[in-house]
Amino acid sequence: MNVFAAELIGTLILLLLGNGVVANVLLARTKGHGAGLIAITLGWATAVFAGVLVAGPVSGAHLNPAVTVGLAIAGKFAWTDVPMYILAQCLGAAAGAALVWVMYHGHFSATEDRDTKLATFCTSPAIRNTGANLLSEIIGTFVLVYAALHITDPAFSAAGMSEVKMGLGTVGALPIALIVLAIGLCLGGTTGYAINPARDFMPRLMHAVLPVPDKRDSDWGYAWIPVAGPVAGAAVAAVLTLLLG
Repeated sequence: MNVFAAELIGTLILLLLGNGVVANVLLARTKGHGAGLIAITLGWATAVFAGVLVAGPVSGAHLNPAVTVGLAIAGKFAWTDVPMYILAQCLGAAAGAALVWVMYHGHFSATEDRDTKLATFCTSPAIRNTGANLLSEIIGTFVLVYAALHITDPAFSAAGMSEVKMGLGTVGALPIALIVLAIGLCLGGTTGYAINPARDFMPRLMHAVLPVPDKRDSDWGYAWIPVAGPVAGAAVAAVLTLLLG
């Protein structure tokens, strides 16, 4: 598997499972209907774990344009590779959202509330306030990227030996999943913590183009916030890392 395919498939899995748990909790007549915020945050965290597990060994598993841009600003990723990564992430996010629509199609038909249907594709604020909503996305993504930039593998040394680095293998996906879990539980109540432009914009586009039964508009007036906020938050995290180490 090449780097492009790894980012695409990893992001597809992220959205399939992440938007899948939202659909399972919110849509009518599902087995998980009404399970609540804790189920959604746990679902998203494990979705991140699964996506990173698949893509990590090949591409580093950014799965998020904000992460890609943040790593490039921090000097840890080549700017020339940024467009390829973002394209793969966007295509994967669109495919993942479409698969959720396919899987839960009957439940979309059984659900009357149009806002609920939109929520299974993309985020929306609990209280609509442009400045506060943008700040929420900036802060949430700052935490994600700043923490990610400080993840290190363990190491050990013995008498007469230089320090030896120890990889975590597939368990290395767990720290990022735990960070996303913390963001969801602690900071996700304001905007639904998009913290990923591809995660929000491409499923929103899928909501607009797919024949979702009795759907509302896709709330394009809000759509720029979960794009601009995460990119700004990632940039702040990268610059702070460069300044402080």
